[in-house]
Amino acid sequence: MDLHSELELLDHSKQKREKFCLLLRTKTISVAEVLDVAEKINSTVSYKALWGLEFMCRDSIQNLLPHLDRFINLLPKIHLDSGVRPAAKICEYLIIEHYENNNIHTFSLDNRKAITSICFDWLITDQRVAPKAYSMTCLLHLGTEFKWIHPELKIILENNYVSQTAAYKARAREILQRL
Repeated sequence: MDLHSELELLDHSKQKREKFCLLLRTKTISVAEVLDVAEKINSTVSYKALWGLEFMCRDSIQNLLPHLDRFINLLPKIHLDSGVRPAAKICEYLIIEHYENNNIHTFSLDNRKAITSICFDWLITDQRVAPKAYSMTCLLHLGTEFKWIHPELKIILENNYVSQTAAYKARAREILQRL
């Protein structure tokens, strides 16, 4: 079966995403091919490609690293909610792997700056709560390196707190306590 057919069959169920992730891990399907599809941002399967990448990154972020620049260049182009959420989660995986596990040595300063920018964009634009929550976590970690981030993050969280959902408020409280 080809990649497009696999993506057509992919849904949000854990079982189907695990199956797709196995195809990536066994290199039956390449990360580069999946990124080719993800880059067609208005395609009906673009977001499904990002779902598959998210599941792969959950298990092994290392598989994305040879394609890191390409993935990061894709981030500002993603605009559909169903694609933004997995992209934001992948960013969170990358940031945690870099700052908490000190395990990504190919994560350049430019990569970190680009993720900073996109996370602020997701935080202040009309996005669903999950990308905002993942962005908060990313910015908390990035702020340990870029000192200007924490004061900006604090202002945004405090200003938006009242008008946001319960899930946003819960994550914002957690982040504000850690700032």
